Amino acid sequence: MSRIATPALAIALCLLGTAAQAQAIRSEKNMSLELANQIAARSVAACAANGYAVTATVVDRAGTVRAVQRADNAGPHTLEASRLKAYTAASAKNSTLAIMEGAQKNPGAANLVNIPGYLLLGGGLPVKAGNEVIGAVGIGGAPGGHLDDQCAQTALGQVQDLLK
Repeated sequence: MSRIATPALAIALCLLGTAAQAQAIRSEKNMSLELANQIAARSVAACAANGYAVTATVVDRAGTVRAVQRADNAGPHTLEASRLKAYTAASAKNSTLAIMEGAQKNPGAANLVNIPGYLLLGGGLPVKAGNEVIGAVGIGGAPGGHLDDQCAQTALGQVQDLLK
C-alpha cells in the first residue's frame, strides 16, 4: 500500500466510525411514575366497579415494574399474574388475550407459552404513546382473563389524553 493511500484509508475509517456513532444513539419515550400510578389505580377501580378484587401492575417499555396496586381481598396469586401479563404485553407489544388466542389457533405459535416470564392469559395490554409502546398494564384477579382485559381497556381509555 502506498504512503498516500494509508492516511486516506485512516480518514475514511474515522468518518465511518463517526457516522456509526451518530446512529447508535436513540431517543425513546417511556412511562412516568405518575402515569403508571394512574393506570394502576384506574385499573383496580374499573374492576372494583364490577365487583372484582384484582391486582394491577404497570411496567415500562423494558418490562420493569413501575407501579402495583392490589385491591382489598385480591388473592395473593394476582400479584405475580398481573406482573407477568404486563411483562408479556410490553415484550410482545400486543395484548395477552390476542397472543393467547394466536397460540391456541396457530401451532407455530403454541410454544410461546414456554418463553420464560410469559403468561398467555387475557388481562395484559400494551400502553402506547402514538404508535410507540411505552409500557404495559397487567391485571389479575377477575373471574376470567377477558374481564381483566376489559378493566385494562377501561383504564387506558381514561388516560388516553395523557398518551398523546
